[in-house]
Amino acid sequence: MSERATTALYTLGWSLLRRVPERAGRAAFRAVADAAWLRRGAGVRRLEANLRRVAGPEVGDDGIRALSRAGMRSYLRYFYEMFMLEAYSDEDLRARVDCTGIEYLQGVLASGRGVVAALPHMGNWDLAGAWVTRYGIPLTTVAERLKPEPLFERFVAFREGLGMEVLPLTGGPAHSAGVLARRLRQGRLVCLLADRDLTASGVEVAFFGESARMPAGPAALAERTGAALIPVAMWYEDGRMRVDIREEIPVPANAGRPERVQAMTAQLARVFEGAITRHPQDWHMLQRVFAADLDSGDQGDRDGSVRASPAAPTAPAPRRGRTAIRKRTRR
Repeated sequence: MSERATTALYTLGWSLLRRVPERAGRAAFRAVADAAWLRRGAGVRRLEANLRRVAGPEVGDDGIRALSRAGMRSYLRYFYEMFMLEAYSDEDLRARVDCTGIEYLQGVLASGRGVVAALPHMGNWDLAGAWVTRYGIPLTTVAERLKPEPLFERFVAFREGLGMEVLPLTGGPAHSAGVLARRLRQGRLVCLLADRDLTASGVEVAFFGESARMPAGPAALAERTGAALIPVAMWYEDGRMRVDIREEIPVPANAGRPERVQAMTAQLARVFEGAITRHPQDWHMLQRVFAADLDSGDQGDRDGSVRASPAAPTAPAPRRGRTAIRKRTRR
């Protein structure tokens, strides 16, 4: 699809979908999900390859296909709700989100410490962000810059309209990691997707029994600023979304900075593993994340996979210098 057509499609979704009755809108997006699943394009095949790691060898092809169908429906549910978010009232958001652990998050922020909330590609991070800002907690995030530029700008405006501060991953007036560090030292909340490295500066961790590369940014920011690194998972339960805020991942003692960031990222991966295992259909990972897949070809999205979220909040690379963690590359 051309960049112009993509921009037009998203603009149409934002402008027209809210005029369609909700039942009809959701049914239409389920139909789109099923059609994409039946075509079994590159994105669906990549999703199934990832889900095989989650489900294990005991789940056969039929089980993986059923799981990927549920996954595509969850993925398109994200898109439907994203297009509708600007029309949701405070009451709508409260009716659509259940959260455990919000008191813990509030307590950390009330103490004056910043929080790095690290999320996997689960559920609907835009819905969670809108809910937490309406709850009275401002947040800052980073968005991957996409093409065409007008579409990226529309996504930024969309999230800013929901109450978020959005920094571009690249091409902004200041290095995003430096701005995030300032926000954290001000005792603010920073939210970053943290289960897939986009910066070529990530670390390798054990993930579902294999090596996977995850961004060093969330742990490095927390270690550098004294902020709390807090994992957050999201999944759907019937008509609502569950947000599960976990306790802080502590900074290990008696280790150098690279080792501390490595250990914190590995612990973050273990928390993500547990949440994805319990709710695999809500893990929207349609790209390569495991090192074996990355090393088998291009590390970008040229395999034809679909973005898990356009202009998704993502983790910046640590700034060069003392906080940088070098990626281990296989030869």
